[in-house]
Amino acid sequence: MIVFDLSCSEGHQFEGWFGSSDDFSEQKAAGLLSCPQCGCAQIGKAPMAPSVPAKGNARTIERTETTQMATGEMPAAVKQALETLAKAQAKALESSTWVGDKFAEKAREMHYGEADEAPIHGRATRDEAEDMVAEGIAVAPLLVPVAPPEELN
Repeated sequence: MIVFDLSCSEGHQFEGWFGSSDDFSEQKAAGLLSCPQCGCAQIGKAPMAPSVPAKGNARTIERTETTQMATGEMPAAVKQALETLAKAQAKALESSTWVGDKFAEKAREMHYGEADEAPIHGRATRDEAEDMVAEGIAVAPLLVPVAPPEELN
């Protein structure tokens, strides 16, 4: 598959996925392409920046769930919304017990009646979370990162 940045004659830009460059040309010639915003059929490839791979000796940053990169100041409204969200989450967690990496195990025990139900929070892998949802266990991600109690001063 190949991804092209496309634009219509009205100036709207969007992506298009094609099997090959020829596939794009054939669909355009057959009139099968249209702008998803305005329906215009005059579609062309938008200028694209080339993908330049990093040099072999260049240092890379491994992106993880906790890695964050930003440029500039955060807008005040976004900052306020995040602070409000963090306070609401902290309030909800006051009555919850940290179970660490045993989250999936403890949630299953409660779901299947092997333990009394109680609010808990902890860590689960994506696969564990998807499996719990498939089993009908009510789980939700924490929207603001939480430091485990053993890591707090």
